[in-house]
Amino acid sequence: MRDKDVVRRHFKEVRKGFLSVGAISCVVNMLMLTGPVFMLQVYDRVLTSQSVPTLVALSILAIGLYTAMGLFEFLRNRILSRVSHWLDIKLAPLAFRSWMVRSLNGHAPGYKPVQDLGVLRGFISSPTILALFDLPWFPIYLAVIFFLHPVLGFLAIGGVVVVSVLTILNEWLSARHAGMAAQADILEARFADQTQRNADSVLAMGMLSNTSDAWMSLRQGGQVHQQTGSERSQIFTASSKAFRMLLQSSILGVGAYLALQQEISAGTIVAASIIAGRALAPIDQTLGGWKMIKRAQLALKRLREYLSRDAEEQEQTVQLPDPTGVIHFENMTKFTPTNDPGANKVAILSNINFQLNPGDGLGVIGPSGSGKSSLAKLLVGLWMPDQGSVRIDGATFEQWDLNQIGKNIGYLPQQVELLHGTIAQNISRFDPDADHEAIVAAAQMANVHELILGFPDGYGTNVDIATSPLTGGQKQRVALARAVYNNPVLVVLDEPNSNLDAEGDAALAEAIKSLRNSGSVVIVMAHRPSAIAAVDKVMMLNNGQMMEFGEKTEVLRKITRAA
Repeated sequence: MRDKDVVRRHFKEVRKGFLSVGAISCVVNMLMLTGPVFMLQVYDRVLTSQSVPTLVALSILAIGLYTAMGLFEFLRNRILSRVSHWLDIKLAPLAFRSWMVRSLNGHAPGYKPVQDLGVLRGFISSPTILALFDLPWFPIYLAVIFFLHPVLGFLAIGGVVVVSVLTILNEWLSARHAGMAAQADILEARFADQTQRNADSVLAMGMLSNTSDAWMSLRQGGQVHQQTGSERSQIFTASSKAFRMLLQSSILGVGAYLALQQEISAGTIVAASIIAGRALAPIDQTLGGWKMIKRAQLALKRLREYLSRDAEEQEQTVQLPDPTGVIHFENMTKFTPTNDPGANKVAILSNINFQLNPGDGLGVIGPSGSGKSSLAKLLVGLWMPDQGSVRIDGATFEQWDLNQIGKNIGYLPQQVELLHGTIAQNISRFDPDADHEAIVAAAQMANVHELILGFPDGYGTNVDIATSPLTGGQKQRVALARAVYNNPVLVVLDEPNSNLDAEGDAALAEAIKSLRNSGSVVIVMAHRPSAIAAVDKVMMLNNGQMMEFGEKTEVLRKITRAA
């Protein structure tokens, strides 16, 4: 059975890379003894023998060993850099897809998983992770010091115990604040994004000062925890560094005493001091990078939990034949989306039953709040029913491959936003292999071709939000062209003429007729009667209930009589 933890699965695929770094770290740490051994030989052999050739030979050997150490250090850095890059390539599309899919159904996560992936990638390619690879080597260095003299070994062990206790205390006292700071950062970022998206309302209604204060309150709440954890960590980091220097000096002092007692040589004093410093260096570096380690640990945990929830959905489904456009709602009920499992369920659409066949055109009418936009989201798979089923060609949306069914659906939401890119890219849904003729045909169907040609760059015009030359109505027409691109089998238009003039209404009616003639099912959510001019069926909704459904002339006659 395939592992649902996709993050762990991809980490297993780069296990050889981490093992290689571990093996190279063994060599690097062995070569780290070059300095102490060189000093030991210089003091005990060169100075006593006054031999210049010996000094030259030792120097050449040391240069060779240091060169090798530099090469191996470069290799392990390069491997970790490539591993982090590879993981990003594998996980980034999954994280982005999962984030987009789970933003539906009323579930808008307060953080972006791609940002957590960036934290993880930065950690894997940072010097901090190398300290973790070097950490297991401190017992080896202690053994070497013991070999030089047991007293020096016990002194070094005492130093390691003290530094280890500092590390444990640092984790214990700062972990909770690090986690709370991370959660506060998520809330702050979410509020800032929401405020920026609604900048027009915020500025127009004098909400800037209030929203700024609310944002600062969230920010300061996170910074309190971050600062508390950081200040505690700083205490232990500084203490560890000072103690490491004290330990080295202590070894020099005790070593000098042992030398005076003729128990060790002068070279042993220096060598033991250097090795003790090297033994404690990974611990000191780990403490110094503790903030980054905790951020990476939390990011990994969140990413694993986040992507594991969607593992089954992201598994490759059986490829079904392309849909023909038979739409079937059977006893479909949808409750108000909520993240609170204990909240009362309120039906926004209840017991909806109908079927549409290729070439049908349905106009959905009803007062505001009747459920038209909710029905549109269920029709295109943005929401899933809580009871009953929504099927296209007999298959529910869960049974379709997301990309396959998406290419066969056109959707024009009420709130239109084009993406950063050219008009052609937006119409073609950013398909890198888009057919230029299909792009032009879609624009002509939406009656926006001549407008596009009027821009200096034509279809290459950039529609970035800050510099877009398009008005609200023009954006809606480009979005309509995107919806009808390549004649999808199902086209759902939610208030498609809200920003259109009479000419635009006429073009919309022609587009609906053309789509229906090509076999597409077209469903229009409408307030204005002109939007349903080209449909043959009408559904009336009221308070989430389907009051009427049938041929347009018959349903409109019933509504007129009832009025």
